[in-house]
Amino acid sequence: MQEQEKPSNHQVPPEAEEAAAVLAAEQEASPAAPPEETPGETARRLIRSSDKGALATALAKERRVGWPYASLVLIACDQDASPLFLFSDLAEHAQNLKADERGSIMLDTTAGLANPLTGARVTVLGPIRRSDDPAHRRRFVSRHPSAAGYAQFADFHLYRMEVEAAHLVAGFGRIHWLTPAKFLLQPAPEIAAQEEDILQHMNQDHAAAIRHMAEVAGQDSGDWMMTGVDAEGCDLRCEGAVARIPFQHGVHTLEEVRAEMIRLARR
Repeated sequence: MQEQEKPSNHQVPPEAEEAAAVLAAEQEASPAAPPEETPGETARRLIRSSDKGALATALAKERRVGWPYASLVLIACDQDASPLFLFSDLAEHAQNLKADERGSIMLDTTAGLANPLTGARVTVLGPIRRSDDPAHRRRFVSRHPSAAGYAQFADFHLYRMEVEAAHLVAGFGRIHWLTPAKFLLQPAPEIAAQEEDILQHMNQDHAAAIRHMAEVAGQDSGDWMMTGVDAEGCDLRCEGAVARIPFQHGVHTLEEVRAEMIRLARR
């Protein structure tokens, strides 16, 4: 007589199989979790979240020629995240750059940490050269409204760093040297061309939405202004505080910017 096959202890009950199939279908239909930031994205977020940093140049003075000289400077970013500066001709670092255009700027987000060395920071290196591009000056003054009072003085000039490398320290095991291709963002020409109009529209007509974006990002309530828009996000300022608001996805057109602004305002 043929023995009947005994059920295996490892067989899955039909109802469990059905539940697993439903769960798999739901997971397939749901949006995927956002990927972890790349080192370049982290470095760009750090620099766009900062409005000041420590600039290192080589001293040009006699008896101290070539010595490292660090100074606190205000910083803004170009559309691609290249650092922008506004220097007086009388500033020590401006005089240093006339003799040696090489420099580096360190930016960090370690304020408030019990051990600052556990916080993220980035150092960006490259030649720093004067720029006559009005878009660079406009971006700097938008980031630093107080600079509007002296930006037009004859002895003040806009400078832009031509990034050659960036060094990111973002925590244990996250230390990277980045090439310009890994650090810089590919600009969106349509957004860059219309940035001034976007900022004017948002600040004049959607102040409550901007304030909401800042509060959702963990900032205190206040009279927040939007100071910059690029392909990855937007920059806000309220008196001495700044905030970086990332977009969910990269944008390249005005319609995509509009969709992201609506999404951020409805969070």
